[in-house]
Amino acid sequence: MDSTEMETTSTPTDEINARPAETYEPAPAPSHSAFDSWTPARIPGGRRLWTAALAAALLVSAAGIGLLYLDDSNNQATIRSLNSKNQSLTGRTQNLEDQLTVTQGKLTASQAQVDSLSAELKHPTLGVWNVPMTIHNSTEFLSSTVPDTFTYHLKLKSSGPMSVSILSTSQFKDAILCVNNGRGNTNWCMHHSGATKGWLGVTSVNEDFDLATGCAAYLAVITAPSQVTVTPDVSVTYNPAAAPTGTCG
Repeated sequence: MDSTEMETTSTPTDEINARPAETYEPAPAPSHSAFDSWTPARIPGGRRLWTAALAAALLVSAAGIGLLYLDDSNNQATIRSLNSKNQSLTGRTQNLEDQLTVTQGKLTASQAQVDSLSAELKHPTLGVWNVPMTIHNSTEFLSSTVPDTFTYHLKLKSSGPMSVSILSTSQFKDAILCVNNGRGNTNWCMHHSGATKGWLGVTSVNEDFDLATGCAAYLAVITAPSQVTVTPDVSVTYNPAAAPTGTCG
């Protein structure tokens, strides 16, 4: 090989370096938009299970909340019903207490009446003389026996002055002898021959006499110096003594 062929086949370095560098042009953009069509996306299986579990939990929670709400509503209704019944029972209790108070008051009054009736049955009081009578002059008298075992309630009124005495049987005998022997008129002798108790020249008497509760030996005698009308309201109460009383003792 000679030198001439080597010169013609070699490319000069300056020539290579002088060539302009090639420019890079990017690939042309697609002519259609990325949103012209949807590409289906796939969700991994694990995420699907987690989403289903979350939805199920939400449903269970919602159901639980609903049940709690219903249960709370039922409880509230029950409480209101119980409060209403309690108020009704309280009102009834108050009414019963009021009725009990009234009944106790009536029972107390009834018991007092029973006690009073029991006392009256043990010691009954009876009227024995209530008819008005007239004494015409000083020679007349009215008399009434004082019954044994009774308290004698001597209650008299008169239209004028009168004299009243309670005499034992022996004193009454002495008064009759006084009249018969001419020592005085009836109006005088009945009160001045001895008397257990007496009231002279009065228009009313109101006295309880107890000496006959154990002794059947007394009389009540009434006289007046002139005409009078005597209005009696005499009664006796059964009250027997445990031992002889008065002139019998």
